[in-house]
Amino acid sequence: MEKQQELEWAEAQKIIISEDLLVKAKQQLLFLAEVDRNRCLYGGSVLERATFRYKYCWLPLLAKHVETPMTQEPLVVPLDCEWIWHCHRLNPVRYKSDCMDLYGRILDDLNVVSSILGTSNEESEKIWNTMYPSEPYELHLDSDSFQDFDENLLGDPESTTKYDLISAVKRQTTFFYQVSRSYWNDDTFLEGAVARYKGFLYLIKRNKERSMRRFCVPTYDVDLIWHSHQLHPASYCKDLVAIMGKVLEHDDTDSDRSKGQKLDVGFFETTNQWEETFGTRYWKAGAMHRGNPPSPLTFDKFKVDAMQNDSTPSNKNQNLIQLPQKMLVEVMLEIVDVRDLPSGHKGKLVVSFKKKQEDILFNAKKQLSVSSQPEGKQVAVFQCESRGELVLELIYRPCVNFRMVRPAKVLGKTSINLEDSQNAACKLPLQKWLDLTSAVKWSKPISICVGLSLTPPVPAPYKLQMVSTRPSIRSYAPFLPWRKFQQTKNWTNVVDEAGNEIINIHSRNLTTEKSNTNIKLEVVGTTASDETHLLAELKGTTWSMMNSDWTLQRKKSSDEDENVFELTGTRKVIFISLSFLNQIPIEKHSHKDSMLPSLSILVICDLSQVIIFPGRKLEFETRYYGNERGNCFLTAVEFSPKDPYGKAVALMNLAYGFLEIKEEWLVLPAILSAFVLSNFPHFSDGIQNGNK
Repeated sequence: MEKQQELEWAEAQKIIISEDLLVKAKQQLLFLAEVDRNRCLYGGSVLERATFRYKYCWLPLLAKHVETPMTQEPLVVPLDCEWIWHCHRLNPVRYKSDCMDLYGRILDDLNVVSSILGTSNEESEKIWNTMYPSEPYELHLDSDSFQDFDENLLGDPESTTKYDLISAVKRQTTFFYQVSRSYWNDDTFLEGAVARYKGFLYLIKRNKERSMRRFCVPTYDVDLIWHSHQLHPASYCKDLVAIMGKVLEHDDTDSDRSKGQKLDVGFFETTNQWEETFGTRYWKAGAMHRGNPPSPLTFDKFKVDAMQNDSTPSNKNQNLIQLPQKMLVEVMLEIVDVRDLPSGHKGKLVVSFKKKQEDILFNAKKQLSVSSQPEGKQVAVFQCESRGELVLELIYRPCVNFRMVRPAKVLGKTSINLEDSQNAACKLPLQKWLDLTSAVKWSKPISICVGLSLTPPVPAPYKLQMVSTRPSIRSYAPFLPWRKFQQTKNWTNVVDEAGNEIINIHSRNLTTEKSNTNIKLEVVGTTASDETHLLAELKGTTWSMMNSDWTLQRKKSSDEDENVFELTGTRKVIFISLSFLNQIPIEKHSHKDSMLPSLSILVICDLSQVIIFPGRKLEFETRYYGNERGNCFLTAVEFSPKDPYGKAVALMNLAYGFLEIKEEWLVLPAILSAFVLSNFPHFSDGIQNGNK
C-alpha cells in the first residue's frame, strides 16, 4: 500500500456503524440455515401463506408493539413471518417508504427477537391469538394446504405494502448456499468482512461526492455484512444518512453474471476502483461466487425426527483406523507486478508455483501470466493443505516475431509460508513485494508483487484408495446387471494418499464340513499390526457391520430409486461445555466464587442415517458428469434434523477404488460399504431376484 492508499483505507475504517455487525452476521447465518432446513418457504403455497401472514398479521402487530409495547418480554416473530420480513428489509429504501406510508414510522427490530434463539414465545403467542384468533401463531410448514385466510384480516388493500414480496424471497433463496461454508462463522474472516464493508461504503461515498454514477458490486463477504446492517432498519437509515446523506439502495434484481452484462461490468469497475483507492486486491478467498447451488436430490425429502440412541456403540472397532486430520485452505493468488526486471527481457513473463512439500490436495505445478493490463491479469484459485510453503518462480520466455522460442529462463524464485500468512490473509487479502533469489547476480534484485488471500483452515477430506491384490473381475459399478455371483476370495488393501496401508480387507465364506454348504459370508480386516477383526457379516439381505453398530441394506423404494442403499449406525458425539460456575453451575466445586471455569463433557450416541445414491450428488456434482463414467460413482448423503435435505459426506469411485470421505466417523463404514458394493453384486440385485 502506498502512503495515500493507506490514508484512504484508514479514512474508510473511521466510518461509524451503530450495530455490532460481526455478531449480527453470525445471527443471520443461523437464521438462514434454519430457513434452508424448511425450503417450503422458498415457494409454493407455504410461501404464499407466509406472505399473507406477514402483511396482514405481523406488520400490524409489530406496528402496535413499536408504538406501545404489549409485553415486557421481547416479541418473538414466527419463523415464516421473519423470513418475509428479512427479504422485505433487504430493500431498505422500499421498506422505509412502506413503513412511513402505512404506519408513519420505521418498524424496527428493537425489542423483537428471532424465533431461532430459543426464547420463550408464550407471551408473543398470547398477543397473536388475541389479535388473530382465526390464524395460528405457528404456521405448519409441513402442510401442503391451508384453510382460507380469514377475509376479516385482509382489510383494505391499500393498508398494506404492494411490494412484490414473492419475487423478493425468490431472489434470496440461493444466498445461503454462497455463505454456508464453515469458515463463514470464523471471527477473523468476519472481522475482515466488516472492514471491507466499510471500504465498500467509502467507495460509494466518494462516487457520490464526485457525482459519478457507478454500479458497485459487493463480494459475498461484503454482501453478508451489508445484509446484516439492513436487517436493523432504523440503525441502517441513520448510519447511511450520516455517512453519505441518503439511505443506500440494495439492488438484488440482477443475477446475470455473463460477460458484458451489468453485474459483470459493475464488478470489474468496483475491482479497479478498490485497487486504485486502497492498493489491495478486491477479491477474497472464499468470498466469491461459488456457482449455482447443486441440483436437489430426486429422492423424496428424508423425514428424520430428532433421535437419540440409548445404546452405546461397541468400542471394539472404534480405534481400528486412526488417520491424522489435515486442514485445508482455499487460496487465491495473483501476480500484480514485477519490478527491476533486467533490460532485454521483453518476452512473455509467467510465474509458476507449487507446494514445496508433498500436498494431498495440490500436487501440480501451475502458472500465472504477468500482465500490466487489468483485462490480462489472472487469478489462480486452488485448495491445498494449510501448512507448508508455496514456491514461486519467475520465468522468462523469449519472443521472436511474436512467437515464443525455447528455452525458457528462470529469473529467480521466492516462497510464501502459508502458516505465517494465514491470520492476516484470512482477514484481508495480502499484497506485498517479494525479492527473488537467483543464481545470476543482477544489478538489482528482481521483485514480484503478490496478491494473496486464504480462507480460515477447515478439515480436509480423507482420501483413500482400495487396491485389489488381483485383477478386478468387474469393470462396472455393482448395481448394474452382470454375471451371477462367484464364490471368490477378494483381498483389498486400503491405502491413504501417501500410499500408507491403512487396513487389509478380505471376504471369507464359512461352510459346514459335511455338506460344504455356505452358512455365512463375512468381511475381515487385518491391521498393520497384524491384528484380525471381524468387520461385517451378511445376515439375510442386510450387512451387519462393526459388531452390529452399522447396517447396510438395499432401500425399499420406487423403481427409479432401485439402486439406493441405506447405511445406518451409531456414532459418538462429544459435547464439551466450558462455563463459569457462578453463571451456569454444572457440578459442585469448592471455589464457587473464584470464577474458575468448569468443564462438562457429555457423550451422546447419535443414530446416523446415510443414503448411498448412484452418481455424483450435491456438492460432488460436476458439470462434466457425462465424461467421468458417472455410473461408477456413488455418493453417501447424510440426512438429519440439521440437514433434512441431505449433506454429501462421501464420494466413492468404484471403478478405480477411490474414496473421498468428509467425516471421521464415516471412514470405516464407508470403506466397508464400498468393499461390499464392489465385491458382492448379489447384494445389490439379489433382494429382487433372490440370488444370494
